[in-house]
Amino acid sequence: QVQLVESGGGLVQAGGSLRLSCAASGRAFSSAAMGWLRQAPGKEREFVALIIWSPRTTYYADSVKGRFTISGDNAKNVVDLQMNSLEPEDTAVYYCAVARSSSSYYLKKGAGYDYWGQGTQVTVSS
Repeated sequence: QVQLVESGGGLVQAGGSLRLSCAASGRAFSSAAMGWLRQAPGKEREFVALIIWSPRTTYYADSVKGRFTISGDNAKNVVDLQMNSLEPEDTAVYYCAVARSSSSYYLKKGAGYDYWGQGTQVTVSS
């Protein structure tokens, strides 16, 4: 079994920044990609950002492009999400997920992930 632990969520004012981190541990696991998704109250879970390790490629939802940056270390199975210029609409529970597949088409739709974290709350006040 693989465990994912997220950290770094919290309460921030609009315009502020937060950095989320996620570390995968457990049995030997080789990931091809790691991603961040989020779910706001009353809404479906949505894709936020994705990093594919090889070739190293990143993808972002249009709503966060230019404000969020995903980074990570494949060898350590860790991924971070730097969130700047936060808006109240970014309020959600943020989930880290890891995938053996590098199919960005499905991963950007929230499908194809093998393990998920428990989520960390991000609240942006206006």
